[in-house]
Amino acid sequence: MMSREDLARFLERPAVTNLILGVIMVNAVSLGLETSATAMAAFGDTLLLIDTVCLAIYCVEIALKLIAYRGSFFRNGWNLFDFGIVAVSILSMDGAFAVMRALRILRVLRAVSIVPSLRRVVEGLINALPGMASVFALMSLIFYVASVMATKLFGADFPQWFGTIGLSAYSLFQIMTLESWSMGIVRPVMEVFPWAWAFFVPFILVTTFAVVNLVVGLVVNSMQEAHSEESVAATDEYREDVVARLAAIEARLKALSLDQTERGGGQPAGEQRDQH
Repeated sequence: MMSREDLARFLERPAVTNLILGVIMVNAVSLGLETSATAMAAFGDTLLLIDTVCLAIYCVEIALKLIAYRGSFFRNGWNLFDFGIVAVSILSMDGAFAVMRALRILRVLRAVSIVPSLRRVVEGLINALPGMASVFALMSLIFYVASVMATKLFGADFPQWFGTIGLSAYSLFQIMTLESWSMGIVRPVMEVFPWAWAFFVPFILVTTFAVVNLVVGLVVNSMQEAHSEESVAATDEYREDVVARLAAIEARLKALSLDQTERGGGQPAGEQRDQH
């Protein structure tokens, strides 16, 4: 009978991980094809069967992990992520939760918990959230001040863009993303207020080229730190493995030396040759 430790090692094998990743990819394709009326008319039953089989495989995997890891399963954030996605998929099968069937595509996100490179990206983003909160707070203050100013300055002549603080904030967000900001908003405003560039250009410099780049820098720095910690952990694990192997070799050599001593009448083989 397979022990829990053996089951855990089996689930962590690359072959098993790659199998689950392959199932996720097949399920992603089948869910995409379900959106096509032509594909459903030709292969509807097959696609639904594939979806059911994939869900069954996910359930078996989660059940085996619960058996292998027991309580520690819920102390791993990625396990909770997988468990939640599978739970949503099961609920979507019930008629009472049919509206959740569109959420089945969330199963594809399980690839994030399986592929190490994707997992590092998400971990880096999560680790950057505390620093990003300060940047977002600064961005909110800038947007609030700029929205009030834009409403006061341009609201009467351009109510469709700056009639209220909400409209001004949305228009400024469009300007920050540089989507049709010049010909769509700023140049028409400058036809009435030629000096309007003095408001919009500094706003773009501060938000688009300064504050947004701060967010990018925080995410990149967090990802580098996560990668560095992973490298250090791998190095420590390798060092511990080498030390354990050396200790085993030393113990083996001592055992061989004692065995030779006992066979030679209580003296090491080297001393017996010296006596002769």
